[in-house]
Amino acid sequence: MAHFAEIDQNNIVKRVIVVDDAQQHRGQDYIANDLMFGGRWVQTSYNTFGGKHIKGGTPIGYNYAGIGFIYYPEYNGFSSPKPFYSWVLDTDTLCWQSPVPYPTDGEDYTWNECISAWMLTSQFVTLSALSGLLTLSACG
Repeated sequence: MAHFAEIDQNNIVKRVIVVDDAQQHRGQDYIANDLMFGGRWVQTSYNTFGGKHIKGGTPIGYNYAGIGFIYYPEYNGFSSPKPFYSWVLDTDTLCWQSPVPYPTDGEDYTWNECISAWMLTSQFVTLSALSGLLTLSACG
């Protein structure tokens, strides 16, 4: 089965549908006209992540599209919404990159945008719980 994402006028994914493989080659025409859904449709693959096909096949769309994802026509690919203000889009993978690399010590970390650093998740959760409604992630 093939997957297609409907893209709105701002290049945001509205929905993703499954199309029979027999109609994959017709994609846009089949969905918009035969199924009468209208709109603009772009193929996506749940086997593609970071521009690579996880099963060794041909990658489609850089990343599997989801509702709210962003479509970049210049790359014919999708990225998730920007997770934090400080993160930048890696145009080779269409994945967001933090300004500080994720630690490789095997611990579980959570990004803290207020201090632009990775914090141990256990410390982040404790500090967030102590601060009530004003969590560390809401630094403005």
